Amino acid sequence: MDKTDEQLLETIADLHSVPEGSFNIRKNGKLLARNTNTDIEIVSKADKDGIDIIVKPGVKNKSVHIPVLLTVGDFHDLVYNDFYIGENADVTIIAGCGIHNDTCGDSVHDGVHTFYLGKNAKVRYVEKHVGTGNGTGKKEFMPITKIFLKERSVFTMESTQLGGVTYTNRKTLATVGKGAQLIVKEKILTDGSEKAITDFKVNLRGKSSRADIVSRSVARGKSEQCFYSNMIGKNECFGHVECDGIVLDTARIISVPKIDAVSPEASLVHEAAVGKIAGEQLLKLMSLGLSEQEAEDAVIQGFLN
Repeated sequence: MDKTDEQLLETIADLHSVPEGSFNIRKNGKLLARNTNTDIEIVSKADKDGIDIIVKPGVKNKSVHIPVLLTVGDFHDLVYNDFYIGENADVTIIAGCGIHNDTCGDSVHDGVHTFYLGKNAKVRYVEKHVGTGNGTGKKEFMPITKIFLKERSVFTMESTQLGGVTYTNRKTLATVGKGAQLIVKEKILTDGSEKAITDFKVNLRGKSSRADIVSRSVARGKSEQCFYSNMIGKNECFGHVECDGIVLDTARIISVPKIDAVSPEASLVHEAAVGKIAGEQLLKLMSLGLSEQEAEDAVIQGFLN
């Protein structure tokens, strides 16, 4: 790995060295490094590009890193990763992709991740995207996440777009079983002419199933963001969707939350708010010695944390 690889890994996966436990690091469409063990097994797919991550039943307090790096232009990376989480397991999965593009050719990563959680399993899934480099080529992500939750399982997804991404279209589809829970915490920052689309479709199928989706975003420059969600309650369940955005300069944010109560016992709520930074916030911070830009950055950082 060169210095660029190390910087990207630190940003998207908080890695400062080779991680302990199971990991799979992919660079420019090829395997860069891998480690597997009896608790969390990583196996290459035989029929297409991608891996199977198998977490054995009852495994607790373990983590697996599966970051992806792209450092070339004129390249389209497509990978299929399937996760099989055994009953009563409790693990953290750290994913994400960093693109560094200094060329005039586009660099694109498409990842299709499918999660199958057994009964009482818990997963914390951390996904970060970032784009760097001074080339004119685009830096694009089109991730698809599919989640299937069996009885009393819990899936927490922390999705963060850190900036520099030309275009992203992120789709998340989830089926939530009896007593299971889906928790999503999304953070997005766009600037310049960047565009970010997020699209959630959640089926609350099981009795006492729950879902909580919270998206916080900041759009600067001439960037555009679109947030779509479709929460469907098919049983006694509770679902909550919240989208909060800050718009600066000539940027634009579109929010389209949808709730669909198929069952009379479904309780579904959606909230959406878009606005600007309050002037009094900036004035208070500037009175403490910050410049206007520093004050604005401080408010944004606090909002996205």
